[in-house]
Amino acid sequence: QVKLVEFGGTVAHAGGSLRLSCVTSGRTESPILKPFVTAWFRQAPAKEREFVAAIRADDHTSDFADSTDGRFSISRDDAANTVYLQISNLGSEDTGVYYCAAGDGRILARGPGYYEYWGQGTQVTVSS
Repeated sequence: QVKLVEFGGTVAHAGGSLRLSCVTSGRTESPILKPFVTAWFRQAPAKEREFVAAIRADDHTSDFADSTDGRFSISRDDAANTVYLQISNLGSEDTGVYYCAAGDGRILARGPGYYEYWGQGTQVTVSS
């Protein structure tokens, strides 16, 4: 059973930066058992959950939502079973709950329905 846990949510100042972590456990004994794609979604207050970024396990190819506007980066440390989301130049629009998701498919999908495994989320609040 795959379990995802997010870390790093905090109250941050506008213009600052932060890094979120998503740690995977379960089915991590071998690279071929791990979920193939890991993604980040976020949900702002009173809004639907939206795709932020995703990364593949094999070649670390990534995809970003247009709204990230070059301020986000995604990376992974396979030895630590961790995927990171770095956000710079924080703005109020970045406030929300950030969810880590993982799937066994091979596509850097943007739809939440593509991902089988989800974390509980971590809250990011950007203050001005």
